[in-house]
Amino acid sequence: MASLSNKTEENKKLSVPRKDENYKLGEVLVLNSLITRNDFESAVSMESLPARPLIKILIDEGKLNESELPDFLAKYFFLNKININDIEIPKNIINIIPPEKAIRFRIIPYKIENNTLCIATADPTRNDIIDEISFITGIPTVYSVAPYSQIINAMSKYYNASFFLEKFKNPDNIVKTVDESNDVSDISKDKNSASAVEKYVNKVIGDAVERGASDIHIEFYRKFSRIRFRIDGRLSEYSNTPPTAKSNIIARIKNIAKLDITEQRFPQDGRITVSLGGREIDIRVSCIPTLFGEKIVMRILNKSSLIFDINKIGFSQTHLNLLNECIHKPFGMILVTGPTGSGKTTTLYCILNELNNEFSNISTAEDPIEYDFPGINQVQVNEKLKNEKTNVYFNFAETLRSFLRQDPDVIMVGEIRDNETASISIQAALTGHLVLSTLHTNNAVSTITRLVNMKIEPFLIASSLNLVIAQRLIRKLCLECKEELPVETLKKMGIAADEYNGYIKLYKAKGCPTCNKSGYKGRIPIYEMLYINENIKELINNNATESELEKTALSQGMKTLSDSAKEKFFTGLTSLEEILPYLNVKTTH
Repeated sequence: MASLSNKTEENKKLSVPRKDENYKLGEVLVLNSLITRNDFESAVSMESLPARPLIKILIDEGKLNESELPDFLAKYFFLNKININDIEIPKNIINIIPPEKAIRFRIIPYKIENNTLCIATADPTRNDIIDEISFITGIPTVYSVAPYSQIINAMSKYYNASFFLEKFKNPDNIVKTVDESNDVSDISKDKNSASAVEKYVNKVIGDAVERGASDIHIEFYRKFSRIRFRIDGRLSEYSNTPPTAKSNIIARIKNIAKLDITEQRFPQDGRITVSLGGREIDIRVSCIPTLFGEKIVMRILNKSSLIFDINKIGFSQTHLNLLNECIHKPFGMILVTGPTGSGKTTTLYCILNELNNEFSNISTAEDPIEYDFPGINQVQVNEKLKNEKTNVYFNFAETLRSFLRQDPDVIMVGEIRDNETASISIQAALTGHLVLSTLHTNNAVSTITRLVNMKIEPFLIASSLNLVIAQRLIRKLCLECKEELPVETLKKMGIAADEYNGYIKLYKAKGCPTCNKSGYKGRIPIYEMLYINENIKELINNNATESELEKTALSQGMKTLSDSAKEKFFTGLTSLEEILPYLNVKTTH
């Protein structure tokens, strides 16, 4: 280890970095010959922030003298050196920074001087931390240098940080630090029940994410309880839990979702963010009272598993060309329709992602906001929130009115639920804005009927609407175990041979460990698109029926949900059983 105290100012030749350069601690130490390049690379290979950062590794391995390091860093970066052990930090100062941030960043706020927040650190090279703390607190922030051990002692003293530090020993996977046992019968028996429940809830969440579940259902009945996962659109049982454990499980989930544990009479909604394998997972929590206890549904929003790219989510080239034409029009409305869980939000986000650039002002009104997009102004609608001065609720309609005063180019409305929201959306589409939204209808042409039933005049629908997309999600065959489908089966279903000639081999589901023996892994969308051209506009203006609209659209080349389902089957992506609900065929005997 190179001695710091023996180096004079002349032979140190300190290379002071410019403030706009982001020098890493290890690079500074190597640059000034305080550690060797090998020492640095070895420490990096063992680094596990925030559990064991680089500076601690170098100290533990005897490569740095901790008592001398603060003097060097203070001189190098022109910072103050302080002794945290000699300071009693006021509670109002400690509380300025959220504990989880202070612990993760290894920093301690200790005073405000000249309207500037002073924080102690052992590593002053992290300019990103200074920027984030300044943003969180709204106060200009500066570093002072303190020994690493003093920072850790202060965190334990002021934040009771031992629990968090223990968790950070496995920072890439906080959720999965649980027992491997899937048996929860010991939850109600374990003397340390809080710890057992915490481990079990963590395991449920971890297993759900690992299996690709979109939802976790926790249900309680008179004599039994159960947990089910929704995987690829189908519910399957995960485990049974003793009814005696229900209060502890409910309390744990409501606590981490920041819900009122004492409230059991009304529905509640909350949110959890967990770290799993280096991925950040958002979970929406819905709690509703039932006869034998509260039912909890947790929707898993795994950002890393989604690609918001309209070129990669399953559009045929014909559909993709039509969509691109419509989304790049300067005004008008595009509606995505289908039942709950059909992927409407994902389609809208793909469109937004395609339109998101420095030249467009994009605003969204959502309930809830499922994924955050840099560069897009997303507003969380709260229909229960009321402005007492104006007596107006913060709903979709009111948010839309506000958007129109914000000079928007593109507006997304999470869902059109009523006449007021529909009317304002259409007015926005008619006055130079591109409007995107969703509607609950069975197919594309029934969207017109739905809007008329909302008391929207046909001529307004015809003038504002550019495109209607109806969609569903169907399960995708597991690539590991799918089996070739006999031609005889197709004949029995009444599907002519010429329909699939020229395509690749057709397959059916089998089942293997990779797909949890279901035969399917993942889901893919099927679509139909109703393009509102001049002929369709004329029919809408003349109050045409759904059958008349559909007949004209089909004559002009519209591909139906049935056509899209067949295409997915004939290209080997899904099974006949999966597309059967969308086929107009009958079994022959």
